[in-house]
Amino acid sequence: MKTHYLACDLGAESGRLMLGTLEDGRLTLTELHRFPNTPIDEGDRLLWNLPALLDEVTEGLKKAAALRVPIASISTDSWGVDYVLYDEAGARLDPVYHYRDARTAQGVEGVLARLSWPRIFAETGLQFLPFNTLFQLAAESPDRLASADRILGVGDAFNHWLGGRPCYEESLASTTQLYDPRIRAWSRTLLDALGLRADLFPAIVPSGTRLGPLRADLAAETGLQGVEVVASCSHDTGAAVAAVPAQGDDWAYLSSGTWSLMGVELSRPVLDDRVRELNFTNEIGFGGSVRFLKNIIGLWMVQECRREWARQGQDYDYAALAQRAAEAPAFAALVNPADPRFVSPGDMPGKIAAFCREHGQPEPATPGAFIRCILESLALLYRKTLRELADVTGRKLGRLHIVGGGSRNALLNQFAANACQVPVVTGPVEATAAGNVLVQAIGLGHLSSLAAAREVVRSSFDTGIVEPADAAVWDAANARFEPLLAARD
Repeated sequence: MKTHYLACDLGAESGRLMLGTLEDGRLTLTELHRFPNTPIDEGDRLLWNLPALLDEVTEGLKKAAALRVPIASISTDSWGVDYVLYDEAGARLDPVYHYRDARTAQGVEGVLARLSWPRIFAETGLQFLPFNTLFQLAAESPDRLASADRILGVGDAFNHWLGGRPCYEESLASTTQLYDPRIRAWSRTLLDALGLRADLFPAIVPSGTRLGPLRADLAAETGLQGVEVVASCSHDTGAAVAAVPAQGDDWAYLSSGTWSLMGVELSRPVLDDRVRELNFTNEIGFGGSVRFLKNIIGLWMVQECRREWARQGQDYDYAALAQRAAEAPAFAALVNPADPRFVSPGDMPGKIAAFCREHGQPEPATPGAFIRCILESLALLYRKTLRELADVTGRKLGRLHIVGGGSRNALLNQFAANACQVPVVTGPVEATAAGNVLVQAIGLGHLSSLAAAREVVRSSFDTGIVEPADAAVWDAANARFEPLLAARD
């Protein structure tokens, strides 16, 4: 039997609508429509352009309808932490803020004036990130919050726009720092401490929940009929992890893209002081599993360098930058990717150069040298994180699965294998879309379990293996890297 599904995958740099076809235990993915996700920079505010994204998704739905194949369901996944507010009539309250907006610093200050960080971590098990929903809501206008009737995460907001009932899917709710992973519900302690109304927050539903049919007017406008809206894993990392083609428990994953998210799957959250001090996080995956991981800045630094050079008239594609990085001298300079200066947009090469000057290192002089500096530094941060994961969980982690768009970066994959000194399994590239589709299939009863879904992934997508090399060279580089982490982990 052949069954078709649609995955709307919204990433921080771009979005796309993918057709997933499940037949005889194999999944094929076809990109129907890809579009940029360009924030609106107003100088004093950084916002998401939701109307443009909704228009692009509508265009993608029309392309899906033009295929004239029966489509069982659709689901949206997105980045975490950001949210959409609605008034009592169900209208969206604009603007929708970007998590890199500067207001988050004000939110952090306001929250920590009311609650200590250890108390917040004990309630949520989530790592400190200054843009978590908790801090964003603390920076909100009281008038805007008073006029709001409901809040939804971005992926869930798109599912609601498609016609699904309003709810917060569990994997996305778990990124807010307002969710208690022990009781699997909103933390009344945090809501009360921050003066947030409990009725603002909708019901939390498990991954794979059926939400209702595609909106009638949207079906008429696009030509799609008989499509059901499903809350897959609304958080893109939750969807990607569902599609990691792993077996056993001796592996870690790295979802590689704008962010690098490295972790393991656990059956219950870990909320002790050491986890808090190491700044790990407990997010929820399919079936209530715990994605015990750390958010690492990822290829954002490369993306921002590329944007800055393009503004200066030097428009390099990613393949050209990777080639230049491969040809640049090794370990000429290293940075701490976790330094807060690298989170905000704007002049990434200048920020890297300043970090190098401050730490007595030569400034990179060419685009290749900048990119090599970033990739080597990321790989060394992966090494540190993987070893902390093994230490905290007591697991022997003998493999690292790298999935997502970053798994195409052969140079970074090799650096990761060398730095971590474990084999790296690469792929699938489209892990997020695959996981989105496969969780839909489970929710509709077309697949029996996550184990069955991962078997489909292993049968459907090619993976590569990168063996580690140059252990002594990377050990020496790590000895230079570790002092750079002192300022901020």
